[in-house]
Amino acid sequence: MTLPDSGRAFVFGDQIDTDLLAPGHLMKLDPDALAAHCLEAIDPTFASTVRPGDFVVAGLNFGLGSSREQAAVSLKRLGVRAVIARSFARIFWRNAINLGLPAVTLPEADQIAAGDLLSLDLGAGRLTNQTPGRTYAFAPFPDHLTAMMRDGGLIAHLKRSAASQTGAAA
Repeated sequence: MTLPDSGRAFVFGDQIDTDLLAPGHLMKLDPDALAAHCLEAIDPTFASTVRPGDFVVAGLNFGLGSSREQAAVSLKRLGVRAVIARSFARIFWRNAINLGLPAVTLPEADQIAAGDLLSLDLGAGRLTNQTPGRTYAFAPFPDHLTAMMRDGGLIAHLKRSAASQTGAAA
């Protein structure tokens, strides 16, 4: 899926746990059906209004709770370009990166308002909030993680790497 160059900010607070992203009582649903319930306990319209290329912006400790990767899968299935937060629970951050969903730590995330238009440059470590005209710097992702996310996540990246090595050896 090719995402637009910029997307809207959907803003949430601190301590957004994995049960809010992928409710435990619905874990038997297929990934798309589960994604339809993402964040509904906080914003019942989120899954129906978020569009490919939009951003989730949050406060401290985003993704705490269980290690279920379905939390990141739900956001990715909905087309969320990236999650921008003041801090992340470590397991959510790793799951998101492995699934090709950028999780950007930005101390100034609380300066972003709902509906602001954002654009992201992972390689340069830059988030631009086009609405007030502000640019924020963050530690750029290492090249290997940027490549992994560009390829769609860890599994897709490994398949691509294996295919290129096989092609080079042939």
